[in-house]
Amino acid sequence: MKRRIHLLTRMLVLTAMLGLVACSSKDTNAPPASGAGMMPPPEVDVVTVSSGSITLTQDLPGRLAAYRTAQVRARVEGIVEKRQFTEGSDVKAGATLFRIDPRNYRTAYDSAKADAGVARQTVERYRPLLEANAISQQDYDLAVAKLKQAEAAMSKAQLDLENTNVPAPIGGRIGRAQVTEGALVGRGEATLLATIEQINPIYADFTQPGADLLRLQEAFKSGGLKRTKAMQIQLLLADGSVYSRPGRLLFSDLAVDPSTGSVSLRAEFPNPDHELLPGMFVRIRFPEGSSDNSIRVPQRAVQTGAEGQFVMLVDKDGKVAARPVKTGSMSGDSFVIAEGLAPGDVVIVNGLQKVRPGMPVKPVPWNPQGNATAPNAPAADTQKK
Repeated sequence: MKRRIHLLTRMLVLTAMLGLVACSSKDTNAPPASGAGMMPPPEVDVVTVSSGSITLTQDLPGRLAAYRTAQVRARVEGIVEKRQFTEGSDVKAGATLFRIDPRNYRTAYDSAKADAGVARQTVERYRPLLEANAISQQDYDLAVAKLKQAEAAMSKAQLDLENTNVPAPIGGRIGRAQVTEGALVGRGEATLLATIEQINPIYADFTQPGADLLRLQEAFKSGGLKRTKAMQIQLLLADGSVYSRPGRLLFSDLAVDPSTGSVSLRAEFPNPDHELLPGMFVRIRFPEGSSDNSIRVPQRAVQTGAEGQFVMLVDKDGKVAARPVKTGSMSGDSFVIAEGLAPGDVVIVNGLQKVRPGMPVKPVPWNPQGNATAPNAPAADTQKK
């Protein structure tokens, strides 16, 4: 009897366990509650396309050059006694940079000054004698000639004495000293002592292909482009950042260099903080002209695939769609779109790596400065930087 009761208990327990497993399976296959377990659509930065008047630019390679350069050289022969500047510092025009041993030149000046004094006294003594016919005119003329020679020798000796203090010919930043104290300079040549460069303002020399120049001239003639009134030029540093102070175009060569096929240009940039140094390689953002009713998008929004260039859009349903485009010239750091976009299109600028066509996304207005944008802010206009 006990055995039958035990067997019945085991069967009841097994039946209960099977019932629990069945319920668990039904719960697993049941659909989740609305919204549970679903990832929200990713956020992407977008711009809303519009058309307007834009300035077309071209980035050209260039190199910086000092506004003025002067070599400091020894004008007299002698031993350098002292260097009176710090290498790499700013010096003022006329400041003494080196001192050459002046003793020999001071002695020569004193001697020439004494000879000039004697010659002057001789002329003064001969003048009344000439009036009294006590001496001949020839003797008096000879004394006057000796006075002039003595005064010239005194002036030369005085200049040599002054040149023992070597001055700065211009104001600017002085480089490395080429000689040290105790060096003999000026023997047979004007020894180079140092170099001074004035770098505020600073020049930027760059070239433009002659073919581009012809293309622009044709565009101006046909009316496709308008000449820009303000010729402000931007300078791009090696890290891609834009220099904070705009420059101005100084001149353009009137001829094309036959060896390179390019035209040389020069721009001038203010450099009060000496951020820019001669010899630096830079890129010059040169305005070519202005165009009306044009569309541009940030350069990062345009991608290149096997079939050409394209952008990612957010359609009216909030989903991603690919759109082929054709780009033209540049406008600052943006592409001018020749074909493929129309005003009102919403183009994805950031977040392209996490989207694909057909995916729902949450568009957020793009802020070029990288700061957080308010959720209710309107989409950015591509015509604004």
